[in-house]
Amino acid sequence: MISDKSPASCLAVLGTGSDVGKSIVVTALCRIFANRGIRVAPYKAQNMSNNSGVTPEGLEMGRAQIVQAEASRIAPHVDMNPILLKPTSDIGSQVVVLGEAIANRTAREYHHQKEGLFSTACLALDRLRESYDLVVLEGAGSCAEVNLMPHDIVNFRMAEYARAPVILVGDIHRGGIFAQLIGTLECLPQDCQDRIAGFIINRFRGDISLFQDGTQWIESRSGKIVFGVLPWVDRIGVEAEDSVVIENPGKPALDREAGPAIAIIRIPHISNFTDFDPLNRLAGISTAFLEQPQELSRFNAVILPGSKNTCFDLKWLHRNGWSALLKTYVANGGHVLGICGGYQILGTRVHDPDGLEGPPGSTDGLGLLPVETVLKAPKTTTLSAFEWKGVTGKGYEIHMGQSRRLEGVPLLTITERNGFACHEADGAQAGDFSVMGTYVHGIFDTPGITRLWLDQIGLGHVPVSPDHGPVERDLAYDRLANHFESYVDVEAILSILTA
Repeated sequence: MISDKSPASCLAVLGTGSDVGKSIVVTALCRIFANRGIRVAPYKAQNMSNNSGVTPEGLEMGRAQIVQAEASRIAPHVDMNPILLKPTSDIGSQVVVLGEAIANRTAREYHHQKEGLFSTACLALDRLRESYDLVVLEGAGSCAEVNLMPHDIVNFRMAEYARAPVILVGDIHRGGIFAQLIGTLECLPQDCQDRIAGFIINRFRGDISLFQDGTQWIESRSGKIVFGVLPWVDRIGVEAEDSVVIENPGKPALDREAGPAIAIIRIPHISNFTDFDPLNRLAGISTAFLEQPQELSRFNAVILPGSKNTCFDLKWLHRNGWSALLKTYVANGGHVLGICGGYQILGTRVHDPDGLEGPPGSTDGLGLLPVETVLKAPKTTTLSAFEWKGVTGKGYEIHMGQSRRLEGVPLLTITERNGFACHEADGAQAGDFSVMGTYVHGIFDTPGITRLWLDQIGLGHVPVSPDHGPVERDLAYDRLANHFESYVDVEAILSILTA
């Protein structure tokens, strides 16, 4: 049994690379342990992602750890992700510490702050260990990047601080699973090798029994257990951690007979792309992330998502021909929705007088909404309740700057922010409501709001389940846990915590 005394036990899930399944393994373990009555919490010392959310305290943290907290059946807290890096360029990020944006830093500048931030991350973990029975740590990228290990604050250094046994996750779908696992061990110093208790092999396609010899070879060569081999599974419904899952989207089929379809423009600095997961799960609708400019008449609606660099992404839309395509689409009766940065993009101008996203200056918007935006501090981070046409919903806001409506009417009425009642206009709509924009993320989590929007874009016949949104996500965590327990020796994992 896991002791209920402080400090809590810790288990670390590290990976052979990015997007090998660390987040999904942590999510599965959190739900499994919670189902067994263990008070479990997730933790990731440093996350690099533009996919973030808001805690009940109105603070910002990585969306993946919010998902893991939901799987643990607890409220998210910034101690679960004390350091969040939100990339604004190829070499720089906004640094969020304990839920508050402190500065934009280049990679080199951030490197010089790591020691102090490691202390911050350790204190956050200590607080979690005082409140829970078990903390499941998630690493970042590959745990064996030998050039980065001396300055690591999220992989083995944190596992060592937590005295946590390590599960190493590899992705067999990429090929080279033997090199992934054994090669990772070979790159590590002996003390890190010794901390690894065993492996989980993710995304296996085919007959698992045919891999038995492979499992035996890995165990014989490494002297460590393979806890399980997870088969590839589609549509469990758990949110992905980061936009690597929508990299390089291809062109979808443009056949009108294929049924209703919604396009999401895959801008370079896309954020909070999981806003659209509820749409992905609607029966009878397909969604497509589009990066290459293309004719849009095939789609029932086009969505401009959030952006971590609105001005850069606006210029990208202009330069690549998307601006003209979107304007033609609207002129021909198409429906466009902008969320957060997408809302700002739809306006007439975006001003950045303080250079928050690059050189100071102004950028022409698409001019599809009568809105003008000024980017400025402080950053807004709120859990928000709202109303649209008499239907209430809940979401969250994360944005720098304010947008001023020059004419027309707002889209939503915000009725509560971070637990405090209010009555404030949000967003804008234009024409016969064919173009709409809002700062609220997560609007499709509310079944009634999704129903209203589908009606608005002419898809009133598409059914929306009352389990749509958070209820559906909770069911997905149980599906994931059941799938995981069918193929992974959870008892063996628990045994390493008491060894």
